[in-house]
Amino acid sequence: MARVRPNPKVAHFCAAQWPDFTPALTLVLPMAPGVVKPRTHTYIRHGTTSLFAALDIATGAVIGKCYKRHRATEFLDFLKKIAAAMPEGPDVHLVTDNYATHKTPRIKAWLARRPHWYVHFTPTSASWIDQVERWFAELTRKQLQRGVHRSTAELEADIAAFIEAHNENPKPYRWVKSADEILASVKRFCQRTQQNLCGEL
Repeated sequence: MARVRPNPKVAHFCAAQWPDFTPALTLVLPMAPGVVKPRTHTYIRHGTTSLFAALDIATGAVIGKCYKRHRATEFLDFLKKIAAAMPEGPDVHLVTDNYATHKTPRIKAWLARRPHWYVHFTPTSASWIDQVERWFAELTRKQLQRGVHRSTAELEADIAAFIEAHNENPKPYRWVKSADEILASVKRFCQRTQQNLCGEL
């Protein structure tokens, strides 16, 4: 993918929500040589939170907010948060998944009043195209994977701290392969999978 150059007249965001993070009390035991991620067998749920995040693909900066639920009401509030962070004037291109809450009449009406906002939906089951999903993976690996949270407040504080630290020195993500190379790889995978499945029948 070609590098996106910052343009003062255009802002590109990838937005998604990660519903139902569950803070759980699962004791993570200390690492030791030859022992892989030991954990206790206990698991206690302490509620859920939903993270909405938008990644500015030109700068790598992230706007994020946790909500108790992930309905159109929360998505609309999050769109307003993105709008408040934007300077007046530039066109906003929002890449998001095909989730039903992104297409409700309230969301469509809000977007209709902002003709400089353009929404691009990723195809079904193709959220991996959305670069913010890469950022979610980084959040999980670097901040949450080995964490122990006794409440949603603890979990949300860890998420907010990660966003703040990330935004101190943000870097844009870059595709390392062209679209043609990615599609060729997907095609090869599909052909191998089909051959393997047909061979088993």
